Amino acid sequence: MPIAFAECWYWLVLCAVLCYFIGCFNFAVLISHFKKKDIREVGSGNPGTMNMTRAFGLKVGVFNFACDAIKGGLPALIGWIIFKDYVFAGTDVLVSDFIRYFCGVFVIIGHIFPVTLKFKGGKGIASTLGLFLFALPCEEWWFVFIILAFFGCLFAYIAITEWGSMASLLGVSGLTILQAALFIVRYKNEITNPWVIVLLLILFVINFLTWFAHRKNILKLLAGEEHHTSVVKHKKK
Repeated sequence: MPIAFAECWYWLVLCAVLCYFIGCFNFAVLISHFKKKDIREVGSGNPGTMNMTRAFGLKVGVFNFACDAIKGGLPALIGWIIFKDYVFAGTDVLVSDFIRYFCGVFVIIGHIFPVTLKFKGGKGIASTLGLFLFALPCEEWWFVFIILAFFGCLFAYIAITEWGSMASLLGVSGLTILQAALFIVRYKNEITNPWVIVLLLILFVINFLTWFAHRKNILKLLAGEEHHTSVVKHKKK
């Protein structure tokens, strides 16, 4: 069913605002308060999964990751379900392809720059990986197994190298490239269509936000000063 921009622009604005404020809800801060601490005053001070794992152990870290992953992925899935029968008027571009990552990028922006925490949030890795966990299986349901296997490889990488930030960067970059490649193949005959260009730009922004949020970690990695994340050590907490 075709839909023109004039008929859906207000839906895009509503999705952007709603998803941003969903992203602003920080589970690390909430969970750490239940633990009688403020995660922003513990370890690296980052209200995210890695710091939660270092501060409270692997189980709490995994729970925090799951919460943030659902936060990042569920709005995208809901958007895809609502718009899955629509295409942008005059094109073959699926609105559901666009909306799932449009929703996702605003959740990630809200997580990294939350107005509720004076724009000092987490680094968005769990929410970003959660976005791909929910959004990529919209291509084909069995993609979920590919993503879970990919997550398993990232976990193994962290267990072996103890470089959590590097695993995060590699994970998000790999999934971004995979989804971009699928869109390029799908829309190869409409690659210059504005909606396709914006969609690919959104994927680029998602990847850029990940690297930007980890800019200090990258410098520490290059200097050999990055914190190690030992799975065995944190599992014992």
